[in-house]
Amino acid sequence: MAKLIDNSIPKFLLVGVGNTLLSMVLMFLLEGLGYWPSTAIAYVAGAVMSFFLNRHFTFHSEETFLRSAVKFAINVAVCYVVAYALAQPIAGWVLGSTGMDPVWQERLTKLGGMALYTILNYFGQRFFAFQKGNRANP
Repeated sequence: MAKLIDNSIPKFLLVGVGNTLLSMVLMFLLEGLGYWPSTAIAYVAGAVMSFFLNRHFTFHSEETFLRSAVKFAINVAVCYVVAYALAQPIAGWVLGSTGMDPVWQERLTKLGGMALYTILNYFGQRFFAFQKGNRANP
């Protein structure tokens, strides 16, 4: 059984800093489109960057390109929907009675979604998308 925590975490976090910066800039530049479109577009751009860097640099995947790309896309989609769907009600519950400007409340909600997404995505990539010892036969 694989250890839950290993040396892939610092590499994953380094890649994550890069794709988070890219995603965050895009998300806030596109916030006029609304919550779901701005986060979705930003995450697609960050996910493309993340796929290539995490596939080779972080997890050294030996699966075929197509198989790992499909598993990665499934993982990203599930993590995105779960994280951002949870972030909205949690932030509403925590921030709802603060009287905070709605723009800033949405921004904090997005940051909370990013944190949830990062945690879910690490484990999804490590144990599903780029799982070691699961090379597909071409």
